[in-house]
Amino acid sequence: MEYRDVIATRHSVRRFTGKAVERELIDEMIAEAMTAPSSKNSRSTGFMVIEDKSTLEAISEMRESGSSFIAGAAAAIVVLGDEEKTDLWVDNASISTTYLMLSAVDKGLGSCWVHVNGRPRSKTDASKGMAEDYVRELLGVKDNMRILCVLALGYEESK
Repeated sequence: MEYRDVIATRHSVRRFTGKAVERELIDEMIAEAMTAPSSKNSRSTGFMVIEDKSTLEAISEMRESGSSFIAGAAAAIVVLGDEEKTDLWVDNASISTTYLMLSAVDKGLGSCWVHVNGRPRSKTDASKGMAEDYVRELLGVKDNMRILCVLALGYEESK
């Protein structure tokens, strides 16, 4: 696919078929995202691939709204930033996530960025805590790694 077609075609996908995404495609996406520029070449971005349905369902509960569709995705990529490598981890991880989304289009996949960093689990009940803390505990994320977002991934359901 030509680059201009990739950027013209990319859109957020929240409805997926039940078809599994081939692991080779996900690995290619991550390899491409790892070529994204980073501040001072710090390479502070990391990725966790989630394909287990029960874990996807649990992740979908990280926020009261805006994350439930993750349960219907074939996979999700958790995008992480190492805050010990650079204070610009958010910027680096954002660029890498953009690469992931464009790569998904090129491979015939749909995706949707679900923001985690700085987002509460509930807009009305602060006692529920932050989405990042929930996902961190759920997945056992290391202390130095921060979670920017979860990229829901799969084949788009026909409209």
